[in-house]
Amino acid sequence: MKSDLGRVARAIGAVQGVEPVPVTGWSVDSRTLAPGDLFFALKGPNHDGSAYVAEVLAKGAAGAVAAIPPGPRTISVADAQKALEAAASDLRSEWGGTVIAVTGSAGKTTTKETIAALLATEIPVAKTAGNLNNHVGLPLSILRIPEEARAAVLEIGMNHPGEIRHLAGIARPVVGVVTNVGLAHAEFFGGSVDGVALAKRELIESLPHEGTAVLNADDPRVAAFRDVHPGRTVTFGIASDADVRAGNVEIAGGGVRFRVDGTDFESSYQGRHGVLNLLAGIAVAREFGIPAARLREAVRELRPGQMRGERRTAGGIEILNDCYNSNPEALRSMLDVLRATPARRRFAVLGEMLELGRWSEDLHREAGRYAARSGIDVLIGIRGAARYMVDEAVASGLPAGAAFFFDDPAEAGAFLRGRLLPGDAVLFKGSRGTRVERALEAFMSAPGRGASGSPE
Repeated sequence: MKSDLGRVARAIGAVQGVEPVPVTGWSVDSRTLAPGDLFFALKGPNHDGSAYVAEVLAKGAAGAVAAIPPGPRTISVADAQKALEAAASDLRSEWGGTVIAVTGSAGKTTTKETIAALLATEIPVAKTAGNLNNHVGLPLSILRIPEEARAAVLEIGMNHPGEIRHLAGIARPVVGVVTNVGLAHAEFFGGSVDGVALAKRELIESLPHEGTAVLNADDPRVAAFRDVHPGRTVTFGIASDADVRAGNVEIAGGGVRFRVDGTDFESSYQGRHGVLNLLAGIAVAREFGIPAARLREAVRELRPGQMRGERRTAGGIEILNDCYNSNPEALRSMLDVLRATPARRRFAVLGEMLELGRWSEDLHREAGRYAARSGIDVLIGIRGAARYMVDEAVASGLPAGAAFFFDDPAEAGAFLRGRLLPGDAVLFKGSRGTRVERALEAFMSAPGRGASGSPE
């Protein structure tokens, strides 16, 4: 959305005179700033954006919001972060479209992308870029909504109680979507799934009475959120008696098939969780008057995001790249996908799951037991607590000669060379900080290694 320096100054409570300069964009990064952007000089642990004000003005910025003395194109504030949020809240109040907010322990970004793509078949839609879902990314996503958009699909993340409520207060969603509740960020919630659930429930509690809660009926904690919302609730699911329910579900190596409201769908999304992501999109589209029958081709054209269940082949080896992030629930889902993938042998390259606090060892051991029960042939753990996963898999029946641990993901990738053979399938998955993609890169860098076909 567009604005001008005067309006922004008033919105953030800065009493000062500024030039009537149009603002055509919004930025917090001097490296990517475009002419006409308003620059918010945020202060982080390593950098203070105030040091770059002169640079961005020279590059053609409309102005800057910073903790420095005021000027003709500089709005002086005590806290640029609070100013960013105030500016976003102000423009959100003027924009006449509908905000759909998405949260959950896993699948937020894929569900956000799915909802946006299905709505875009019939109306102009904006969405969060990538996973800009925190106290910086959400206000920026709001400020960057095009005026012509009728709906905006915004992802809301959190790692402590109260964060979703605060961000929802800025975004003011009319539709709230919750994908699931699990132990992601468990260290911030005392290792309690119920604590995580209370934090996710803040989105539904923030909806207006006329708003709509869209809830995963297959997750009992999420389904119970309907009790705190006096307005309309729509559920989606597979096993449950959901309002938007998938029947005739087939989960295979190449993707999924299912039926909703008499319409048959197929998608390259992976696993049961992929079906649920699609159901959330179909449910929201139905709330906008778009029936399932008009979404069949759009669902078929959807592709997994980068490092989020991407599938490809290299030298006759089936590769599942799900390296973007990991938590206990998401890991089990992808092990199920690997088990459903036709293969001569199945390898699982699993990185440490982070932000699990003092429950990390127990949860990694539980993951090791699940891996052993999943029928994999070789398990490779990478970094830190993944060692417990490897040990527990062996204790649960996986042969010791089929379980390995590496501190360095690149070494793990090199180890796979010559061991993975045509007809095998391999899953790469881990938390973002574990950088499991480096194992995949090291494996793919072997001489003569090349991907055949395109990611599915």
